Amino acid sequence: MEVPKYRSLKDHVYDYIAQKIQDGTLLPNQKINEAEICKKLDISRTPTREALFQLTSDNLLQYIPRRGFIVAPFDTSKKLEFSQAIGVLEALAATLAVDQLKPSELLEMEALIARMDEDISRLDLAAYSKNQYLFHNLYIQRCGNATVIEMLNTLKNSFIRQSYVSDNKPKLSEVLHEVNEEHRQILGAFRAKDKPQLEALLKHHWRIIDNDML
Repeated sequence: MEVPKYRSLKDHVYDYIAQKIQDGTLLPNQKINEAEICKKLDISRTPTREALFQLTSDNLLQYIPRRGFIVAPFDTSKKLEFSQAIGVLEALAATLAVDQLKPSELLEMEALIARMDEDISRLDLAAYSKNQYLFHNLYIQRCGNATVIEMLNTLKNSFIRQSYVSDNKPKLSEVLHEVNEEHRQILGAFRAKDKPQLEALLKHHWRIIDNDML
């Protein structure tokens, strides 16, 4: 039986703000309203401030004296570096998780792929982003390596918020279909317990996202 990981108040605030950045609710250079967050989450100022400084340390926010915290702009020159690092870490997580995944979890991954097909057909990028996160997070959380999980969370919070922005809707749809086909191949490798194939697929998967979509 797995013991649930304890989440502190600071962790809840961190996750709340990181998700708002990732889904585009909070935009680059936008000021963070601390009082509004405290009221929304019914949390005191201390854990909120702790989360804000942690987000700053993780490069999601910037602290400006006399102005407060703002959402950090994404350094586009680092896109390739981020995608390469995520690919390597996800490949490691997948190979560690391959013998731990339950049949029900593989079925959930299959269902998420089907949902992503529907999201792409509607170009519902918010839903696609959420379901893609759930797909990858399912096996990441089963890898058993807390350091890898933490590193991936930090990298993705900074990177993925910029991954689905394009004015060329037909091209975006085409690329998302290609990426979701990669998800199917990844699932197939999990079912076959093919660790070398998983490693190769995930490194390639993230490289496609960086070079073709951004």
